[in-house]
Amino acid sequence: MNYEQWRDLLRPNFGLYTVDDPKVFAGRVRSRSIFGLNASEISNNIRHCERTHHCERTQRDIRLDGVDHCYAVFQVDGRSTIIQNDQAVELAVGDVAFIDSTRPVTYVNDGHEEWLSLQLPRQSLISALGYEPPGGLRGHSGTRASRLLFQLVLDAVDDDQPLPTSAANHMQLAVYDLLGAVFAPLDPAPGSLHSDRLFKRICDVIKDRFVDPDFGPREIAAEVGISLRYLQKLFTNRGCTCSGFIQSVRLDQAARAIKRRESTKSGQVLSTIAYACGYRDYANFARAFRQRFGHAPCVHVQGDDVNLVRGARHERAR
Repeated sequence: MNYEQWRDLLRPNFGLYTVDDPKVFAGRVRSRSIFGLNASEISNNIRHCERTHHCERTQRDIRLDGVDHCYAVFQVDGRSTIIQNDQAVELAVGDVAFIDSTRPVTYVNDGHEEWLSLQLPRQSLISALGYEPPGGLRGHSGTRASRLLFQLVLDAVDDDQPLPTSAANHMQLAVYDLLGAVFAPLDPAPGSLHSDRLFKRICDVIKDRFVDPDFGPREIAAEVGISLRYLQKLFTNRGCTCSGFIQSVRLDQAARAIKRRESTKSGQVLSTIAYACGYRDYANFARAFRQRFGHAPCVHVQGDDVNLVRGARHERAR
């Protein structure tokens, strides 16, 4: 197909691209679905090719189509150079680059290459990985994760047997996990600024909603817009669990209410305090309270508030 046909087929999933010499350009785009993710086999063939050629996505292209997602580009045949964020990476067969569609990008090649591009919805990617890799990073074909990822997506292209939705969802998670392994920072910090801010937001949500006995990890993940697995990962990285943290918030609030009850001589019924802190059953509350503080609620009249994460770790350890 000519340049205009090639561009129009590529545009829906990957946005607008401009080539340096449309008159001698011929290309191919074949749409695919890999475990429910949009993908395309892409190639070009520059006639009378005696020099390198450029295919680029410019600021003007970005403004015109408004495409906002990420994608992984697998080098299936030939060699090419991809430039994004002032970083140039050379790709050979088996290599993969991570591209951000909202930033200009340039492909340099001799016109006889083939790629497989895999569309990665931005929010799904961030939820699965916990961070967003910067555009232009390269996954070396020599790493185990890169080899597995490359083989996984190529096998999916050649597989004509459709997967059940449930199986496809699991395979999609496997793709995200391998992408995370390929593009993980060499020396990751214990906690990124993004994950720290997100964790703080989650803690604030819990402190606002803990009185609801039906409020748990699934509801939290839905409210902050992340996957349940990533939610659990955020807490695991901090040595606790989400359920344990919620329990700790409830018990700490109950402990403060009981101390106020004693200091004001209000005579408030302990079961009322338990229900106000998110418990449906007083027996379960009393048991959890004793395990946490080492004594029954009725004798809890002194002591400082306990750090929530420490309490959550206790819940995890028991």
